[in-house]
Amino acid sequence: MARLQIRFSPIIPTIASFLLAALWGLSVFAGWGLEAFCAGGEDSSLCSQRLGTVSAVSGLFAALAACCTAAAWLLPSARDDTSAFARIMGAGVVSWIVAEGVLFLGGMLVR
Repeated sequence: MARLQIRFSPIIPTIASFLLAALWGLSVFAGWGLEAFCAGGEDSSLCSQRLGTVSAVSGLFAALAACCTAAAWLLPSARDDTSAFARIMGAGVVSWIVAEGVLFLGGMLVR
C-alpha cells in the first residue's frame, strides 16, 4: 500500500509557532491578559494574582512548546528526517495551542 506523502515547507509551522509564542508572550508579559480578564473588576489585585497562577500553569505548556520548536530545528535527527521534524514541530504547535487555551480558560475562570 502506497503511503501518501504531503510535502510542506518547514517555515509554515515555524511561523505558526512564532506567532502563537508572540500572542502568548504578549498576553502574559505585556498585560494583554490583565486587560482582557481583570480590567474593570472590583478586586483587580486578587484577579491579577489568580491570573498569575494561571499564567504559570500555562507557562509549563509554553516551555514545552518552545523546547519542541527549538528541538525540531536543532536536533540533527529531526533536520535530516522530514517526518521526525513534522512530529516534533507539530507537538510544539499543539503545545502552544494548549498554552493559549489554558490561559484563556483560566482567565475566564478568574473573572
